[in-house]
Amino acid sequence: MLPKTVEYGLRAVVCLARLPNQRQSADQLAQTTRVPRRYLHKVLQDLVRAGLVCSQSGPGGGYSLVDPAEVITILDVVNAVGSIERIRRCPLGLQSHNELCPLHRELDKAYETLEASLARLTIAQVLDPSAASPPLCDVVTDR
Repeated sequence: MLPKTVEYGLRAVVCLARLPNQRQSADQLAQTTRVPRRYLHKVLQDLVRAGLVCSQSGPGGGYSLVDPAEVITILDVVNAVGSIERIRRCPLGLQSHNELCPLHRELDKAYETLEASLARLTIAQVLDPSAASPPLCDVVTDR
């Protein structure tokens, strides 16, 4: 349902949130998240531009979250690397559709509900061990 770029962005942010006091290199993140490094680099640039992630070059550099996982929502990540396309006009481009038809109106309501749900869910909630769901990235134990 969500594009691969969004999934990759979520994996990267979750991975960074697991080690909040450490910077992680793009190579480390690529290996842990199983995202191709070149693709991940683009995603990380988007996250930096959105102000969710900061980067520091040089020895001891890498990527880290700007804010705690408790304040970063899933929607923040989605909007940083892509978006949920809302339906504002007829996707068919029909001249006779001056407003949304019943089908497209209902689809847009579903997108609106999805946006609201993702805005309520934080990265910290995704990482909550009591949620009993598999992680979005591998757990790194020996660093």
